[in-house]
Amino acid sequence: MGLRWLGMAVVAAWVLLPSWGLAHPAPFSYIDITVAPDRLSGTVVLHAVDVAAALGLPDPAALGRQDVVSAQADAIVSLVTTRVAIETDGRPITWVIDTIRPMAGQDAVGIAWHAATTRPAGHLAVGARLFPEDTAHQTFVTVYEGGRVTWQEVLNRDRVRAEHYTGSRQGMVAVLRRFTASGIHHIAIGPDHILFLVGLLLPGGRVRRLLGIVTAFTIGHSVTLVLATLSIVTPPSHLVEPLIALSIVFVGADNLFVGTRARDVRIWVALLFGLVHGFGFASVLRDTGLPSTALGVSLLAFNLGVEIGQAGIVVVVASALGLLRRRLPAVAARVTTVGSVVVLLAGVYWFVERILQGRA
Repeated sequence: MGLRWLGMAVVAAWVLLPSWGLAHPAPFSYIDITVAPDRLSGTVVLHAVDVAAALGLPDPAALGRQDVVSAQADAIVSLVTTRVAIETDGRPITWVIDTIRPMAGQDAVGIAWHAATTRPAGHLAVGARLFPEDTAHQTFVTVYEGGRVTWQEVLNRDRVRAEHYTGSRQGMVAVLRRFTASGIHHIAIGPDHILFLVGLLLPGGRVRRLLGIVTAFTIGHSVTLVLATLSIVTPPSHLVEPLIALSIVFVGADNLFVGTRARDVRIWVALLFGLVHGFGFASVLRDTGLPSTALGVSLLAFNLGVEIGQAGIVVVVASALGLLRRRLPAVAARVTTVGSVVVLLAGVYWFVERILQGRA
């Protein structure tokens, strides 16, 4: 949901909140966060009916009086600090409650707070399960930076945590760090991508040739990664995943017959099937939750992580195969053949499995 529409929804709900009255309370809470270089501050607004139910108070209307709110201050603070979690750069904030007061005409209680930070916040994480007994309850989160709204999100029963990267230098660093690590992790846990690369490297060749193959694969998957992440081209996963498996089948088969071909076409194979693998990378990237304010940086960082992981595989496999060819060429030839058969069979297995899963 865009900031404009979410903002309109929040405003409309807040305007209507008092008119609904205590008999029909709006199942909403509000968390506002203002980001400054050395601190966070903000408010938490809770409906009086929700607070009364959580604290076992018989008369929610009594929370419209300051003396009652003051008497329940410790319980209200405990309610907020145990059911709302705010982190900056992976560290939970230390809540300092400034005021707790009834909000006149809104049948709500407002808690003003602040938290000191040792450096400007780069990554904010907000988690809230304020009133889990009410399955319809929603918490509207709004972040302000430099006097303007930079992020809004709605938390509910199914979505209890959301993350935001600030527009500061620290925010960009946090994006780079997280999405680079995500790219490396995806390569490390993706046996299909690894096997495709290994299959391309098995026949060996000069360093220049191997670099060309890897570069072609990088160009291919970078193009479709961007296209799919920006929703320009988004083929369904039930087509993409079998095609990735088919690319592995092709590489294994091509290796077994490469000796009968006059030209080494691995660069073109890497480029073509790199386009397919890029769609697979994009599906993972979308699942991680891309920051709209740093989309370009997150794309660059994820791709960088993929390249780092890919480079590690290339260095290890190419070096090992090169050493084996120099010292034991006959054994190296058998490794290439057996390895290509393994690549082929694994690709066939994944292809059949993913076709069947797509039909299920």
